[in-house]
Amino acid sequence: MGYKVAVVGATGNVGREMLDILAERAFPADEVVALASRRSVGQEVSFGDKILKVKALDTHDFSDTDICLMSAGGEISKEWSPRIGEQGCVVIDNSSAFRYDSDVPLIVPEVNADAIVGFTKRNIIANPNCSTAQLVVALKPLHDAATVKRVVVSTYQSVSGAGKEAMDELFQQTRSVFTAGQMTMAKFPKRIAFNVIPHIDVFMEDGYTKEEWKMMAETKKMLDPKIKLTATAVRVPVFIGHAESVNVEFERPLSVEQATEILRAAPGVLVVDKREAGGYMTPHEAAGEDATYVSRIREDATVENGLAFWCVSDNLRKGAALNTVQIAEVLINRKLLNRQKQAA
Repeated sequence: MGYKVAVVGATGNVGREMLDILAERAFPADEVVALASRRSVGQEVSFGDKILKVKALDTHDFSDTDICLMSAGGEISKEWSPRIGEQGCVVIDNSSAFRYDSDVPLIVPEVNADAIVGFTKRNIIANPNCSTAQLVVALKPLHDAATVKRVVVSTYQSVSGAGKEAMDELFQQTRSVFTAGQMTMAKFPKRIAFNVIPHIDVFMEDGYTKEEWKMMAETKKMLDPKIKLTATAVRVPVFIGHAESVNVEFERPLSVEQATEILRAAPGVLVVDKREAGGYMTPHEAAGEDATYVSRIREDATVENGLAFWCVSDNLRKGAALNTVQIAEVLINRKLLNRQKQAA
């Protein structure tokens, strides 16, 4: 008998991607339920070759649901995830609501799958920020080999990370540039079309943004609290796919050749690194793909034991929906989940 899975936020970018990935990976579900707010009730979403009608979150009974994939934003998650968890359903939450809670494991399966056992305290597992997810997938095998001391990362993040309205804004602004139409700004504080904005999430007192702080806090929680990390998060006029320029300082020497070999063997990583025109990955090529791509691996001679590399991934997949489904697969593969129907 398969599992019963609920997807909350099923009409959003990530929710739809979750449904696609559940179908693609033949997740062992007997029943998948699409949930959203009352205003979305009756909308139709695709699940493999099936069409699901969206139901209301606030009337769904989770007592016979095994896994809830939550992608409805932090406020909804804060209200509903604990209530769902108390009914015996395991919540895998894509928001930032519980990432920094010591009783909630923050998981990227290729990085810290063993930490998942801590979910039983609250029946909630957190999915990391999209920019952190791809970073730690690339850093983990290098950290195991030479111990990461310090990371300097600059991100080039697509507008899909800010939701469907942000994607619409980029499209509309781009069209306005060519038609001399009205330039409307709603999701972003400055024009995003043919521009870059060094501002993602709210500003904090120290001058960093919340997005940049998330990368620091989440890397420490998942990889190693001793790692020092500084980030500059930038929004770019790309629809899907985040890119990162990463400089790493290690405790021990690690050559470019050794790092390349390690990354080629690492789970979830694909190295595309030819020192020629086009011999690297871009967000356009990574869109729709599951891997975290690493390119342009080279020595950083400005520090002792330093390397630099370029990292690209589909933020809607590995940065969100895919990682969430992979966490659910870890629960099942490690036999950590009790079926609610049997329990009832």
